Amino acid sequence: MGELYDPDSSGKSLSLRGQPGMIGTLYVSPESPPELGFTSLQIVFRAIGLFFIWGGLIAVAIALIITFLLSRRILAPVRALTSAAKRLGGGDFSQRLQVKDRSELGELANTFNSMASDLERAERLQHNMVADIAHELRTPLSNIRGYLEAIRDGVIKPDADTIRSLDEEATLLSRLVDDLQELSLAEAGELKLVCQVENIGELIKQTVPGVQAQATAKGLSVSVDLPDRLPLVNIDSHRISQVLRNLLENALAHTAEDGIISVTARQQGNWVEVSVTDTGEGIPPEDLPNIFERFYRVDKSRTRATGGSGLGLTIAKRLVEAHGGKIAAQSEVGRGSRFAFTLPIAD
Repeated sequence: MGELYDPDSSGKSLSLRGQPGMIGTLYVSPESPPELGFTSLQIVFRAIGLFFIWGGLIAVAIALIITFLLSRRILAPVRALTSAAKRLGGGDFSQRLQVKDRSELGELANTFNSMASDLERAERLQHNMVADIAHELRTPLSNIRGYLEAIRDGVIKPDADTIRSLDEEATLLSRLVDDLQELSLAEAGELKLVCQVENIGELIKQTVPGVQAQATAKGLSVSVDLPDRLPLVNIDSHRISQVLRNLLENALAHTAEDGIISVTARQQGNWVEVSVTDTGEGIPPEDLPNIFERFYRVDKSRTRATGGSGLGLTIAKRLVEAHGGKIAAQSEVGRGSRFAFTLPIAD
């Protein structure tokens, strides 16, 4: 129990219960009655409870808004990817995604763009291939038909020269069909190779004379530079000879008079590298990545004097890859080109 005092301004004390200066008595109990706790909670709730309720509601609203915005930002690239994939599946290969995110979504978008570019390029090459096949087949067939009509109308006589011209056109047509068949087998992985241990130096020496007459007629010189000893290689000699002939014919077609074509071979680790270098017109940088594609020609006029059917380099690439090797080209416009391929050394 405590006592309260309150002196007045006159200095006299107020009296309560007979004691001067006492204004009341405060009783302190160690146990509060139950109704006192409930009453205090009511007082606290009336004072600050509404603030807590409104604060919680505002916090929940802000959280929902932030979640909505973040979900839209996260799902937007996914929706864009889904939409682009549907259009790509419908044949629109121009679809690209503009995603600057560096996370997994950004990597997925870059992968999609790369795939779309490859599909667009493959589609374009396929269309070009169909057009080129039609062109290549039409030319000899038209020539043969023209000769036959001229013979029928009596314009020309079926003499030895006419028969020789017909034979050349038929041979060209037959070679084109054979090249297409061989290329289709190589791309399907069904090309049969009869690999044996061979001396690549001797194979080069046997193959080069086959184009020597063409080179001499065009005023070109063909040289062979081989080391004293080369390791044996495990190859199909017929196919590799075909690769070398295709590269030599390509060099002959693109090298002007008085040019030089050289064939070399060197050991590089477990491989032997064979190269054909010419001093011809060279290949522009923008055309270099495509020269091993089917029917691709640097000379867009597609004249027979500058490129044949456009399958030689493609077949060479497939044959080298069938042996487990690689083929590559280096070129500089006005200074010539270098084609090199590798072959595995025999165990």
